[in-house]
Amino acid sequence: MSIKPMSAKELTQRILNDHSLFVLDVRNEKAFQDWKIEGMHFEYLNMPYFDLIDGIDHIIDQIPENQDILVVCAKQGSSEMVAQHLVDAGLEHVFFLEGGMTYWGEYLHPVKIADLNEKGTIYQFVRMGKGCLSYMIESNGEAIVIDPSRMITQYLDFAEDIQVQIRYVIDTHLHADHISGGRLLRDETGARYYLPPQDAEEVQFTFEPLVEGVDIPLVEALYSPGLTIGSTSIIVDQQYLLTGDILFIASVGRPDLAGKANEWSHDLYDSLYQKYKQLPFDLIVLPAHFGKVAELGQDGSVQATLDELYKTNPGLKFSDKQRFHQTVAENLPPQPHAYQDIRHTNMGIQKPNEAEQREMEMGPNRCAVQD
Repeated sequence: MSIKPMSAKELTQRILNDHSLFVLDVRNEKAFQDWKIEGMHFEYLNMPYFDLIDGIDHIIDQIPENQDILVVCAKQGSSEMVAQHLVDAGLEHVFFLEGGMTYWGEYLHPVKIADLNEKGTIYQFVRMGKGCLSYMIESNGEAIVIDPSRMITQYLDFAEDIQVQIRYVIDTHLHADHISGGRLLRDETGARYYLPPQDAEEVQFTFEPLVEGVDIPLVEALYSPGLTIGSTSIIVDQQYLLTGDILFIASVGRPDLAGKANEWSHDLYDSLYQKYKQLPFDLIVLPAHFGKVAELGQDGSVQATLDELYKTNPGLKFSDKQRFHQTVAENLPPQPHAYQDIRHTNMGIQKPNEAEQREMEMGPNRCAVQD
């Protein structure tokens, strides 16, 4: 018997197909509690690698014999060694996570959302390990990429597969939880890169202003501040509302990542309770993040109509701005890991290398107010 690698793609399919899996996570307890692989039917055991160097006899009775077992660590090496211990003990169906949590946090799973009325298609890229969502809209051989992650090769490969050229790249706001791939895509493809000018006062690079009335095919920009002063929503084909980080399926965006929670929570309320309420309620909301695997639909996508969210989303049920402001302030989760460094990187102020970027992004996204 031998241990087998499980890729991030294979793990994603198991999650989407509701398969069961026993996860033995050999990172330290703090890392495990902060960020772990989520599956609706997954079981977990966290036991740090250093407690397993001399063997696994003391935990063998906690490991199921007739179930697939996935051993997880940060980068792969430790999980391979522990997985081999399990096989040597006579267990079958033992896997290690290829590339560890590092690769898991970087994999993008493309999902077709729908064909558009105007002869095109919209795709959602689900970053399963990080909870980030980005988009590609293709029409007439050209593509728009919205809120891209830094792993641009995955967008480039997908564009090549569907035979389109990336011509436009959009960030709906200055991101604080992940490093944008916007400038990298611009440099690689020659695309025009758009960013809300209100978020760009300190940026160290040139960009096209993302403002209402901007001339981008299939796209209508709607200024909707709240998470940042520049947050801008995107309406696509009069069918889809890309909300960036101000509205999610089960929560709303947090307005404190630039230290201006007091001012920006009022903007957030106005965007959610005034601007959005003037839009058609049959628009399909496509956010830039999700919080839990349960938010994914059967096809693996994250979406809901605006009408559904006004009925079910706790952040959309306040009738009083002051109560909304107070609730947001009282339910802010911990700041994202290295968020200031990420903001400065997205401004072009800091220029971390690949290893430093990976370290900065380790951990879950924390863009939502906890309900």
